[in-house]
Amino acid sequence: MRKWLLFFCIALFAGCTDKHSDGVPVVGFADAFQDNTIEQAKTGFMDALSKNGFDEKKGTLKVIYRNAQGNIPTLTQIIKYFISQQVTLIATNPSLSTITAVQNTKSIPIFMMVSPSPALMKINNSSGQPPANLFGVGEKLDYIDTSFLLIPKVVNPKKGPLTVGMIFNQSEPQSVESIERIRKLAADNKLTLIAQPVNSTADVQLVTASLLSKNIDVFFANPDNVVFGSFETIIQSCNQKNIPVFTSEAGLVERGALAAYGADIYKWGYQAGESAAEYLKTKNTSGLHWEMVKDRKKVFNPATAKKFGISIPSDFQPIQ
Repeated sequence: MRKWLLFFCIALFAGCTDKHSDGVPVVGFADAFQDNTIEQAKTGFMDALSKNGFDEKKGTLKVIYRNAQGNIPTLTQIIKYFISQQVTLIATNPSLSTITAVQNTKSIPIFMMVSPSPALMKINNSSGQPPANLFGVGEKLDYIDTSFLLIPKVVNPKKGPLTVGMIFNQSEPQSVESIERIRKLAADNKLTLIAQPVNSTADVQLVTASLLSKNIDVFFANPDNVVFGSFETIIQSCNQKNIPVFTSEAGLVERGALAAYGADIYKWGYQAGESAAEYLKTKNTSGLHWEMVKDRKKVFNPATAKKFGISIPSDFQPIQ
């Protein structure tokens, strides 16, 4: 019995101290919450790794996947667990996961997706430099100008200037900054903007109902984790009041929004996966840096356009 116990302890200790003795790289993938649109980035990321020879099914990669289901303390625990497991790299999706990972490790390479630039996430150092271990793909807010200004090009005002309603998570730096940017865009283009803050997905139904009671003409869904996580609530409420939804996120068009100019979420993840694959091949981050998302597109939902009787410009692609 004692010999068996001694053998068990030695085996357990060896397993804890040599997690990657087989040489297979380990990816810790952290999703901040459950969302069909965000999920596309994970699919793209894993497809890029597979194409480059890192495939869990073929035994050339191990993946530890965790989803925090919108709970920040859980997300922190997930990142700390990845660190304890000495993962080869951490993949983060979206910005909440990226920020949490950066706050907890300075040595493990982090490959972000569906995240704004480090500057927008307020994670640059005092010299304006991003974390040395941050890679992957981010986005700046310039594209929101094009996204928001689709509204007056597509929707004809019935009486006076169009009124646009928005909600935003006041605890997300990029969401607050996008609102400030949109306020100026609205003023410069003679659009009336009504924006109301939310603190969590639990607030969305009530705040959206409040916006809809103010006779808005259009709802604009900006890049915001709360908006992503509660989009079905938003679209259902807007459809009941016959209010079309525009967005800056192409993936939300598949979920019922009318039109968007924004990043292809799958390709965003794929681009991040290609960068991660380069690191796994070379085992070196020299020459790597975070990149801007490359693929953006104008898309529309034909069923939604038909519902609202809205004609869409010819340079928009219908969702498949």
